[in-house]
Order: sequence, then C-alpha cells, then structure tokens
Amino acid sequence: MINTEKINTEKRNPNTTHIDSLPTYDMVSLMHSESKRAFDAIDGILPEVAKAVDKIAEGFENGGHLYYVGAGTSGRLGVLDASECPPTFGVDDTLVVGIIAGGDRALRKSSEGAEDSYDAGYDEIKKRGLSKHDVLVGIAASGRTPYVLGAMKAAKEAGATVCSISSSPGSKLDQAADIRMSPDTGPEVVTGSTRLKSGTAQKLILNMLSTCAMIKTGRVYENLMICVRPTNDKLKARCANITSEILGIGAEEAYKLLSEHDFDIKEVIKIYKK
Repeated sequence: MINTEKINTEKRNPNTTHIDSLPTYDMVSLMHSESKRAFDAIDGILPEVAKAVDKIAEGFENGGHLYYVGAGTSGRLGVLDASECPPTFGVDDTLVVGIIAGGDRALRKSSEGAEDSYDAGYDEIKKRGLSKHDVLVGIAASGRTPYVLGAMKAAKEAGATVCSISSSPGSKLDQAADIRMSPDTGPEVVTGSTRLKSGTAQKLILNMLSTCAMIKTGRVYENLMICVRPTNDKLKARCANITSEILGIGAEEAYKLLSEHDFDIKEVIKIYKK
C-alpha cells in the first residue's frame, strides 16, 4: 500500500471540510477562492517555466519535438495542449505530441491502472527514438506516477531535456527532471481530486510552454496568429481580420488577397506589407 500522507494532493483541505453543508452560493464561492491558489502558486516557478520554454524553442529550431506524458487528468491535459498546436500555429501534428497512459481510449474512459506500469512508459518513449533536441515534460499531480517516471527515464537515456510538472515539490518526478515546474497548489477542495487546483495549474503551465515556444520561433506576429490553419469559414474570417490588422486594409480586401494565396497569412504579409 502506498503511503500517501506526504503527498500534497492527497491531504485533506481544512478550508473545505464542511463544504457539503454549505448553501450553493457559498459552496461555489469557496471553490472559486481555492482555485485562485493555483494561479498564485505559479508565481514562484516562473523562472523554471522560462527555462523550459527556451529549451523547447531551441529544440524546435534544431528539428526537435516536444512530448507531454501523463496519466488520467494530467495525460488528458497534455494531449489537449498538443492537439491545439497544429490549428493554432500551423505546425505538423508530430511537433508537439501528447501521450497518455492507456492510449487514446483513456482520453474518454478511465484507465487508472495503466499509470502503474513503469515499463510501459519507458517502452513508449524508447520506441519513439528521442534525441538531444527533444524535450519531454512529465506531468503527474502526485509526482510519483510510475508510467511517467518510466517515460522520463527513457527520455533522459536518449539525451533529451526532461521536465516535470507536478503539485508536489521535491517529488520523485522532480528528482528525475532537469527542469522542475512544481507549484504547491495545496490540498484539493475535494480530497485527492486533482482535476481541480492541480489540473488548473497544469493547464496554465502547458499554455505557457507551447504558446511562448511558438512565439519565440516566429509563429506569432505581435500578438496575432499568423500561422493559423484556415480549416473552416470562421478561421478564414479570422485570417482575414489578422491580415487586415497587419496590412491596414479592409477585411474584404484582405480576404481576397488571402484567397489568391491559399490563405497563407505570412505569404501575403511578405508580398504586400509596405
């Protein structure tokens, strides 16, 4: 039996002991108040997040990739962030890869037992042939998930940069990482439910890692998505609005120019920006 007494995310939150007897407004207000702690906890780890962003951007510029590995909520959040990168930044879907214990089936149905296999995590990364230009981010609220630790071990053996995201500073995950991003979000509103504050903190960090690395590698102009994929009418209109803003022309004119260049914003800017 695992001793969970020292795992932050498994401790009981004294602030919410009586949440089940509160009026609904007080209940949601208390949850909201506790959620703010996830934001505050990230303040202290921003230097480490910046280090990770620099490593990821450097890797991208040298043909490397970014891998997220997690189980349960942590894995789903990693897959979510990875899946948003191609449409947002126009990158290949192999540049940022989300891996969840139990495979894609675990995205929709609980596969909690899959996280206990160190060897499965190790083998999953071993077969992918990582290099020194790759970055792997292991995500686990408790900081002890065997599947994630196995993946981190394989990545380190391949010479990749290994990062950790957890809510348990000093955990096994941190000990295995080159760069540690572990905000202390404290005990959850519902004891052990790490889809709450811990998951919120993980999402915030993942947002920064992928977005800032893409900015640093030229996929954002000012604060505009110049590599967005125009895969539907809404996104084509967004492309037109972005181009209109950059070139200082009307949206309809921008749309016409884009339609003549496969809705490639960067190409249109290169040709028409004065």
